[in-house]
Amino acid sequence: MKKNISHRSDCPISSALDFFGDKWSLLIIRDIMFFGERTFKNFSDESEGISSSRLSERLTRLESLDIITKKRHPTNKKVYLYNLTQKGVDLFPIIAEYVLWSDKYLDTHISPQSKAFAKQLKGSKEETIKYMAKQFNKK
Repeated sequence: MKKNISHRSDCPISSALDFFGDKWSLLIIRDIMFFGERTFKNFSDESEGISSSRLSERLTRLESLDIITKKRHPTNKKVYLYNLTQKGVDLFPIIAEYVLWSDKYLDTHISPQSKAFAKQLKGSKEETIKYMAKQFNKK
């Protein structure tokens, strides 16, 4: 089911935020980008503590906007697997900028893995983004 979005304005930032601009949607996108295909339980188990109803609503919304796909698990038909579409993969540069900003301004708070990734991005952002997109598209 495709969802028609009503945009608040013709501002490109506002319009993009209408798609993916809330905390939970970005964290769902992040989890799939960095950890691969995910189940509802995988998302529920993350430390941020999203409620089941909110997670369900965000997954449905992201799917209706063609940011993620949903398919049945091959061995457990009660479980769905969520993955990014190309539209979702194309958000990677935005996520990378969040990592860089956090590394600069939240340095003492972010994980060692995030610091290492930020260092990689600082060394060659364009190459890192291309590499990550290529790796994701292999999945």
